[in-house]
Amino acid sequence: MSASAASRVGGRIRKTAGKRPGRAGRLVRFVVLVIALGLFGGAYATFAPTGQADETSSSIAVREGQKLYNEGCITCHGQNAQGVKDRGPSLIGVGSASVEFQVETGRMPLARQEAQAARKPPAYNDEQTDQLAAYIQSIGGGPQIPDGDLRGDEALGGELFRVNCSSCHAFSSNGGALSSGKYAPSLEPANDREIYAAMLTGPQNMPVFGDNQLTPDEKKAIIAYVQTQKTDADPGGWGIGRTGPVPEMVVIFMVGIVVCLFGALWIAGKS
Repeated sequence: MSASAASRVGGRIRKTAGKRPGRAGRLVRFVVLVIALGLFGGAYATFAPTGQADETSSSIAVREGQKLYNEGCITCHGQNAQGVKDRGPSLIGVGSASVEFQVETGRMPLARQEAQAARKPPAYNDEQTDQLAAYIQSIGGGPQIPDGDLRGDEALGGELFRVNCSSCHAFSSNGGALSSGKYAPSLEPANDREIYAAMLTGPQNMPVFGDNQLTPDEKKAIIAYVQTQKTDADPGGWGIGRTGPVPEMVVIFMVGIVVCLFGALWIAGKS
């Protein structure tokens, strides 16, 4: 056999061997394929299901919120939250912030029509409140309370509170009377989210402090000031409920007069 013929035969043999890999080669390819599929599946399981789970959780909250709405709210606020004349306003566009404030503080559901809805024990737990808020948010959008820390610069908050809030809530944040049987409630029981929601939505007689009037940082500053006042001791001694300088002066005057009177009587008796 010539050298060229042998070369052609060897070439055919090598090509044939390349086309038909042995059992070990097939096993290696199979193992590589399995590892590649495992890596791909792991990456998908890491990233894709999270968004899907969040979406499913949100959908469940909206669905459960709709059930709660149909059971306890539809009588006053109507089908699809569009409101009922002389019963309840439309909830389209009020946002989850309004629902959180009204439901969490027990103001809603309203037991009866009155000048102002008073704070009372809530009818729904935290999970149900979140579900109602998710449903109202889904059908009309609106203001939402941001997540995270809601407290800012306390000193700035004091200045902003005195300018924007003290005229109704008093310098002590204990509230005060308004006209027609209405009142500005005390901020003593209010938590951070409730105060932020109130500024954001303006419940009842309170004006709406949008981000154009008070920025998010300024709202957080006011919250920090209000909440700090609840825990700080009175630097001047007996605060008398922090009712303000005039009532405190009246008490001081009355107590002083009584002390002076008894002191004069005691001195006269000793003399």
